[in-house]
Amino acid sequence: MESRQLLVETMSELMWERGYADTSPRDVRERSGVGQGSMYHHFPTKRDLALAALDRNVADLLPAASELDDPGDPMARIEAYLMRPRDALKGCKVGRMTQDPQVREDPVLLAPVARAFAQVRVSWVKVLREAIAAGELRDDLDPEQLANTLMAVLQGGYVLAIAQQDPGPFDDARAGALGLLRAAAPTGPTQEDKRRK
Repeated sequence: MESRQLLVETMSELMWERGYADTSPRDVRERSGVGQGSMYHHFPTKRDLALAALDRNVADLLPAASELDDPGDPMARIEAYLMRPRDALKGCKVGRMTQDPQVREDPVLLAPVARAFAQVRVSWVKVLREAIAAGELRDDLDPEQLANTLMAVLQGGYVLAIAQQDPGPFDDARAGALGLLRAAAPTGPTQEDKRRK
């Protein structure tokens, strides 16, 4: 593997494990096996390396969220996304960065995190609108509020799992979110039924 890519992957993993503040350039060099000269050739500062690692972490997150944009039944896509296997005790590679004070206080480092969540939110809003249009969710629900709620449930589930060192709270949070969505299904004729008449 090329040294630049190895440095980015190593920084990505260390930031996920420890956060930005607790990861030093020396940690990256030691784990990657890349020499100091090569590291500073590619990345003059720790911040430069962190930005490349954040971009990589965002690139890992977005394809998973794009499952929400796939064709097919909207509620089936929502359920598949919510219930897909995740390592709850490691948390979200992107969400974890919001807990790091040095990332929160640096607009340049925080920008890729904010962009990633904005893109995921767009996918959530779109699939929720489709579920409402298909009559799978009540039409009095606000897809934008619901998108924020579902994103908060997932991120909060990670926090609870990490705090308790048990994936159970994460699994409960997403199963609970799915249960609430199912409870928000219309009880009368669906929009689809109305159109057929």
